[in-house]
Amino acid sequence: MSGIPALRLSAQRLAGEPLPDAVEAVRWLGAVQSQDYPAAKWALAQRTRAATDADLDRLYDEGAILRTHVMRPTWHFVLPQDIRWLLELTAARLRATLAGRHRQLELDAATKSKAHRLFVRELGGGRAATRVELAATLARAGISPEGQRLPHLLHSGELEGLLTSGPRRGGQFTWALLEERAPGAPRMQREEALAELARRYFRSRGPAQLRDFTWWSGLTMADARIGIALAGNTLGRRVIDEHDYWLAQEISPARPRRPAAHLLPNFDEFTVAYRDRSALLHPDVPFDPTAFAYFRDSTPEGGLLSNVLTIEGVVRGSWRRTVRPKVISVDVRLQAPLEPRERQAVEAAADRLGRFYERPADLWITEAAPEAN
Repeated sequence: MSGIPALRLSAQRLAGEPLPDAVEAVRWLGAVQSQDYPAAKWALAQRTRAATDADLDRLYDEGAILRTHVMRPTWHFVLPQDIRWLLELTAARLRATLAGRHRQLELDAATKSKAHRLFVRELGGGRAATRVELAATLARAGISPEGQRLPHLLHSGELEGLLTSGPRRGGQFTWALLEERAPGAPRMQREEALAELARRYFRSRGPAQLRDFTWWSGLTMADARIGIALAGNTLGRRVIDEHDYWLAQEISPARPRRPAAHLLPNFDEFTVAYRDRSALLHPDVPFDPTAFAYFRDSTPEGGLLSNVLTIEGVVRGSWRRTVRPKVISVDVRLQAPLEPRERQAVEAAADRLGRFYERPADLWITEAAPEAN
């Protein structure tokens, strides 16, 4: 094997020294895809010493970790200290990407501007509001929130630097004013921001290719190259299988005493942060994409963005969990048989998931079907 999985496990802090808490995990990764909120919490926890589900909810509700649309048109966890410069670097391309959809929804500049003013008035003074409450605010002012109009108006408010996540209320998400959730958030000059994003990406996800970085960041190829160049000697280049990869100069693979197994959640950065996901596939284990929740005939490797079991950084099966009052059930479906030490590693990974939810884990492993002769 190329050695890429082991290096990425170390860079992503899934192997070696864990990060002290979830805030530092977000800082290290820069941004963490989070449209699946429970999954994203578990993604952060696996990179820390002992974070629990309750810890992550508390940090989110306090605003130590924010959630917004940035880089690509999906949710990401970011820190208050990073939200301004990330938005200012990537929002223009996102707005251009969404322009056609806004025309379909009849969301012209005047309508968006009016909606933004209403949101600011509704949320000022440290208030937060749910989607239902903000829909009612728009409707009272004569702006229809029906269908996809409300989500896109909220998204537009985020891209303008007006809105971000507020504390949850009874399990519902809320929005608040960014200037009140992240007062004094730093800004950066464009070249400084390009260099910082390149450093963050390659130190936490390398080795990775230029096309991986552009996919993850939403930057153009030209801007991505500028960022890499400006990052200077903090990054190193390696040629692997005739492709150029960049990574932090100091990253080296951790050498665990036993195989490292991970129950990675939907859209974990170990899977979603790369355009080229071939390093996730084991050279000797047949990959059955139909076993994964996000499989599509048109993009079979999209299944890798589902809950995946990895051992030593390569996919060996799928999994799902059911949280019950006193136990968490973990159902693992293998793509190929495991060796005894690998099975022990999977058991340890399930136990860690149980500690995250603060209840014992009940692990069920379904063996791979035997190959037909």
